[in-house]
Amino acid sequence: MTTEDGSSPPARRRPPRGLVGALAVTFLLAIYVWAIAGRGVAMVASGEPVLVAIGAAALVVPLLVVGLIAREFWLAARVQRMADVLADAGELPVDDLPRSPGGRIDRDAADAAFTEAQAAVEAEPESWRAWYHLAFAYDAARDRRRARAALRRASSLFTG
Repeated sequence: MTTEDGSSPPARRRPPRGLVGALAVTFLLAIYVWAIAGRGVAMVASGEPVLVAIGAAALVVPLLVVGLIAREFWLAARVQRMADVLADAGELPVDDLPRSPGGRIDRDAADAAFTEAQAAVEAEPESWRAWYHLAFAYDAARDRRRARAALRRASSLFTG
């Protein structure tokens, strides 16, 4: 398909994988938060001292949930921007580690990839690229907690 001037139309950018699921879960959580907030407001409005205290405490939960969701979406947007920069530079991590017939990454290969990524971070501790690659090495080694921490560190160093 070409445009009137004979050039190809710009490629449509697909939404990031998992975005639809994340939005669906966020929508369901928003309904829950709305219900909790409604109950909390009703308790505060009752005027009964005990209910006012419980209602005020219940209103803290929606605030925490909204703050945590906003933080996660902000991180996801930053990680996507970092991935775009790495993809443009041809430096995006490639998942080419050997796998078992069941699909699990070979532990020795994951450890070797992790050692390389860790050495890169030690050589350049202020490089968001090194931290980004370390995050994916942690993920391959099935250490999701440290993978997220490394992504947060990469995000804090990223200036794009």
